[in-house]
Amino acid sequence: GVAGCCAKTTTAPLDRVKILLQAHNHHYKHLGVFSTLCAVPKKEGYLGLYKGNGAMMIRIFPYGAIQFMAFDQYKKVIKKQLGISGHVHRLMAGSMAGITAVICTYPLDMVRVRLAFQVKGEHKYMGIIHAFKMIYTKEGGLSGFYRGLMPTVVGMAPYAGFSFFTFGTLKSIGLAQAPNLLGRPSLDNPDVLVLKTHVNLLCGGIAGAIAQTISYPLDVTRRRMQLGAVLPDSEKCLTMVQTLKYVYQQHGIRRGLYRGLSLNYIRCIPSQAVAFTTYELMKQFLHLN
Repeated sequence: GVAGCCAKTTTAPLDRVKILLQAHNHHYKHLGVFSTLCAVPKKEGYLGLYKGNGAMMIRIFPYGAIQFMAFDQYKKVIKKQLGISGHVHRLMAGSMAGITAVICTYPLDMVRVRLAFQVKGEHKYMGIIHAFKMIYTKEGGLSGFYRGLMPTVVGMAPYAGFSFFTFGTLKSIGLAQAPNLLGRPSLDNPDVLVLKTHVNLLCGGIAGAIAQTISYPLDVTRRRMQLGAVLPDSEKCLTMVQTLKYVYQQHGIRRGLYRGLSLNYIRCIPSQAVAFTTYELMKQFLHLN
């Protein structure tokens, strides 16, 4: 949970800008990444960059906790019950952990996106609780909170899978090939070798970059579907396939399906680096090695 919160707070301003650009918010749609980063504080103050971050923290603590815990549990089950080991069990366990965490915390993500998409002076939602009430009453009860769940699950499987797979593989290869150069004894258990902090950050960053590239078009689709009722073209974005087609036809690959990817690298590489590093440090702090 702490790992998730640290990672997301580090990159919250970039998250806000990404949502504004992905769904073509009319105040900022003519701008690029860096010009939007400059324009938001001018229009909405510096706290505008952190809009939706409160809802993000409420979501990300259980999300991070469930994801990391589920990964460790699934890894054990896959190894013992199915007899699959090597690097493949990391990929499978990571995908399953990501899907589990997403399904458990999806309504909070929906609310966070709605709050982050709002611009000062045009508030439809007054806060987290008000957003929950409005979505529930105006958008079909509980099903309203799960709009865009399919592309999220489909996108999360490769994203979480490749994230955990890449980090775990780099970690095990690094500690096996160059233990003295890359590793050090764990603070809570000198018998266990862990990566040095800067190596941890590097491995986490590489994991984030690879995972992001593979799953990004589904992230764009998810945001479009989540913002459904707020966007003028919502009737064209009702299903995952419809939304993918619509975005591709209207905006193409680079300006549509991969719009905001450069920002996502800037956002996701440090985010994953901080998440994995904090997780490893917390394991030592809580004597889990």
